[in-house]
Amino acid sequence: MENLAKAKQLRHLFTAMLFASFLGTMNGCATIEGAGEDIQSAGEAVEEGAEDASN
Repeated sequence: MENLAKAKQLRHLFTAMLFASFLGTMNGCATIEGAGEDIQSAGEAVEEGAEDASN
C-alpha cells in the first residue's frame, strides 16, 4: 500500500512539472524579466504539485 501511495505522489509531481514546462514553452518570453516570471510560475506550479502529492 505504501508503494502505491508513493507512486501516486510521484505521478502528481511529474504531472505538475510537465504542466509547468508546457506553460513556460507556450507563453514564451521577450525579455529577461519575462523569463524570470515564467521560471517563477513554473516553480510555483511544481511546489503546489508537491504539496498536493504530500497530502
